[in-house]
Amino acid sequence: MSQGPRSGLAAVSSALLAMSRHLEVRDVLKTIVASARELLDAQYAALGVPDDHGGFAQFVVDGVSDAQWKAIGPLPRQHGILAAMLHEATPERLADVRKDPRFEGWPSAHPDMVDFLGLPIRDGDEVIGALFLANKNRNKNCPEPEGGCGFTEEDEELLSILAQHAAIALTNARLYERSRELTIAEERSRLAHELHDAVSQKLFSLRLTAQAAAALVDRDPSRAKDEMQQVATLAAEATDELRAAVVELRPAALDEDGLTATLRTHIQVLDRAHTARVTFAARNFRALPAAQEEAMLRVAQEALHNALRHSGAERVDVTLDRRGSGAVLRVTDDGSGFEPKAVRRAGRHLGLVSMRDRTSGVGGTLTVESAPGKGTTIEMEVPGG
Repeated sequence: MSQGPRSGLAAVSSALLAMSRHLEVRDVLKTIVASARELLDAQYAALGVPDDHGGFAQFVVDGVSDAQWKAIGPLPRQHGILAAMLHEATPERLADVRKDPRFEGWPSAHPDMVDFLGLPIRDGDEVIGALFLANKNRNKNCPEPEGGCGFTEEDEELLSILAQHAAIALTNARLYERSRELTIAEERSRLAHELHDAVSQKLFSLRLTAQAAAALVDRDPSRAKDEMQQVATLAAEATDELRAAVVELRPAALDEDGLTATLRTHIQVLDRAHTARVTFAARNFRALPAAQEEAMLRVAQEALHNALRHSGAERVDVTLDRRGSGAVLRVTDDGSGFEPKAVRRAGRHLGLVSMRDRTSGVGGTLTVESAPGKGTTIEMEVPGG
């Protein structure tokens, strides 16, 4: 805060905005640690999330190189001052951490730390982490650590504000990851149902046809040949069903590749696995928040599944376009089509409920246009971030 109230407020605002941009727990932890170290001008910063066995489920550092971190060795245990912050839920501001009676030393490769500032991160009554800084950077007015010029009461107040917002960001990230886990479980359940309904039936038919062919080999070779041709057809269909299921089980590399590349790869595989022609085009698309990109991928997969499995389409076209700060996904097929109202009355939703839920969950809108014999177009629009 030594740069003045305006610059200090701007720094806090930047730190809080940075935390709010991430949804993955690991990314949130890294952002909290980096923001705290920069904000309080410290040499080292770390954040530990405790487990239930006296250690840390996650431990993130900033100011230590990868080589240094590797040389330090295993994650620390909950002992000494870290344990005090976690178990007693009290802040710790020390002029020299090495002189504290609770100090128990550190590995030989560990950097030397002197002044120390740490706070628990709390979600209500629960301590969900410990955030600490070490070695306040010196300036011309305070060149030596012995003069009591380490972390100040003002630093502690500032870190307390950051810790409170860190608790919110970390809790939100955990809730997001849990919701993703539930979504994955739902996807697996749906795929298991598809495997049972489609592949299992194909394999059962394959077995019966093979038995019939074996019985006919001696007394009617011609009919046995026909049955064997049917075996080959059923085997090919079962292979296609399994291949499509494996494609859907494969985790989407959204974090590494982004939505455009992930969709393109997915659609290329579907185009090879099915007799229908499946195409993809993206125009002026730019990256969206992670939750929106995941929702768009899942809606595209569901729409493609319906088109390729149920519509009898010869061609399915997928487009991804920019619209304002958001995007529009469109999946169009030339299949048999359906009457949306009649489908709802009959209780056969063809995945529409799931697609609408995913779309509304990220603030988007879903439009379905279809008619018997006229194909289907499913359009999903999201606002962006």
